[in-house]
Amino acid sequence: MEKRTVQGNEGAGRNGQSINRLFTVGDLAVYPAHGVGRIEALESRVINGEEQKFYIMRILENDMVIMIPMQNVDSVGLREIICEKDVSSVYAILGEKEIPPDNQTWNRRYRDYMDKIKTGSLYEVAGVFRDLYLLKSQKDLSFGERKLLDTAQTLLLKELSIARATTEDTILGEIESLLVS
Repeated sequence: MEKRTVQGNEGAGRNGQSINRLFTVGDLAVYPAHGVGRIEALESRVINGEEQKFYIMRILENDMVIMIPMQNVDSVGLREIICEKDVSSVYAILGEKEIPPDNQTWNRRYRDYMDKIKTGSLYEVAGVFRDLYLLKSQKDLSFGERKLLDTAQTLLLKELSIARATTEDTILGEIESLLVS
C-alpha cells in the first residue's frame, strides 16, 4: 500500500505550524469546504502523456467522490481530522461573545466568510458559524448567509463528532449551549 506524506494546515494548533501526515486507503481526512471524507483508493492516471497519482476521496456527508492529485495536496489543504484535545480550542472560539460590530454589506460578509470556509481550518469555520449564529439573533440573514451558516454547522458537526467519537446531536447540543450561555 502506497503512503504519501502531506502537510496539514491545522498543525499542532492555531499557530500555523504544519506536521507531516501520511494518508492511506481507509484514512479519514478533511477536504476544505466539503468536509470529512474517506480515502478510498490511490490511483494513477495518464493525463497529457504524464502519469499522475491521485487520492480518491468520498465525502461522508453527501457521497461525492473527489480526485485529489497527490502533487497538489498541500495547495488544496487536505488535512487530518483534529485531535480530541484540540476540540476545546474550537469550543473556546464558539464561546467568544465579544465580536466587534460588523458594518459590512451582506455580500461582502458572505465573501469574507466563504474565504474562511475555503481555508479548511476548523477554527475559521467555527468563527464563521459563531459570527453568523450571533448575527442571526440581531437581524435576518440573507439567503447566502443562511446557506453558509448551514454549511459551517455541517462541517463543524461532522468533524467534531468524529474527533470526539460521539454523535452529531451531542455536539450540536454542546455548541448551542456555548452560544446561548
